[in-house]
This record gives sequence, C-alpha cells and structure tokens, in this order.
Amino acid sequence: MWWLTLFCLLIGLFIGFQIPALLPAVVVKYMSIGVLAALDSVFGGIRAYMEDSFDSTIFISGFITNTLLAAGLAYLGDRLGLELYLAAVVVFGVRLFQNLGIIRRYLLKKY
Repeated sequence: MWWLTLFCLLIGLFIGFQIPALLPAVVVKYMSIGVLAALDSVFGGIRAYMEDSFDSTIFISGFITNTLLAAGLAYLGDRLGLELYLAAVVVFGVRLFQNLGIIRRYLLKKY
C-alpha cells in the first residue's frame, strides 16, 4: 500500500515541477506558511499511522485548520504591521522536526 502512496507522490511532484506556477509577491508569504502547516499535518499523519492511531477525520480537520490558522495569522500580522508569520514558522517548524524525529526513531527500531 505504501508503494502506491510513494508512486503517487513522485508522479505529483513530477507534474508539479513541470507546470510553471507564478505567484504574486503578495501571496508568497501566505503560501509558504500554508505549505509549512500542511507539511506539519502530513508528517503528523504519518506519525499517527505508524503508531496505529491514525484517524482520517482528525487528519483532514487538522490539515485544514492548521493551514487556515497559519495563513490567517500571517494576514493578521500584515494588517497590524507585525511579523506574526514568524510565530507560525517557529511553531510548525518545531513540530515538523519533532514528528520527523519520531518517525526516524520508529523506522530505525523497526528495521
């Protein structure tokens, strides 16, 4: 099953890199924060799957909520003239590396 997931990921990456995407400079900050929040959710889902506690409802709701909250925080910071997006970068970055570390430890123990 995970081979199919990996195959689809590689196909998606290949297609994504072949299609030129030009984003306005105004949107880039929000997009980067949204991608970071989405990656945090994905790695959290992989971790939960490895721990046999994955729930698709929690994953989907967390994915959407994290992404919208991060983009909203960046937007609010822009409106207030503050760099609030840095808070989201730090939080999601730390969580991303924590999940990645747990996944790595799990894989090293298993194999």
